[in-house]
Amino acid sequence: MKVMTDRPGLRERKKAKTRAAIRKATYRLAAEHGWDAATTDRIADAAEVSPSTVARYFPVREDILLTDENDELLEARLRARPAAEEPLESLRAVVVEAVRTALAEEPAETRLRARLMVEIPAVRARLTETTAATGRRLARAIADRTGRDADDLEVRIFTAAVLGALREATVHWAEHGRTDDLVALLDRTVDTLKTGLTPSGPA
Repeated sequence: MKVMTDRPGLRERKKAKTRAAIRKATYRLAAEHGWDAATTDRIADAAEVSPSTVARYFPVREDILLTDENDELLEARLRARPAAEEPLESLRAVVVEAVRTALAEEPAETRLRARLMVEIPAVRARLTETTAATGRRLARAIADRTGRDADDLEVRIFTAAVLGALREATVHWAEHGRTDDLVALLDRTVDTLKTGLTPSGPA
């Protein structure tokens, strides 16, 4: 009897290894020489692949910084949250945990990505597009949890608002030197969405 496992096949492992090599080379070039110097040709040379391979895996160069395989994992974790939990708290849990993991496992890359989001308009613009794509995926899970359709206006607004707010918190972190606790800032962001904006003191 054949034993089924969740271990990726050889082809998938090779593809993942290639994507990781491209990312590693890109981050190194951007950190040492700046984003403009991290051209497709130089990335390919540093990753020991062809320029066409880089373009095939990442048709948009900025996606090397901004996309990964975590969207599928985020959706799975969102679906696994307790059924009675408020959707906002569910999103807080999965997104904050993903950021906490990134800061622990790839602190330099996470900080560099945040800096480039602020400094490079093309990266910032592409971030908006990739966040929207993530939102569409997570909206499906939110819709299922709330008994709605993923294309419901309320579902789309809710998911986009939460992810947009968390993205803005990350930009704020990057603009202020990336020295604050990003996880704490994300928690503050969700708390603000829950309670609204109140006056800071006497006018």
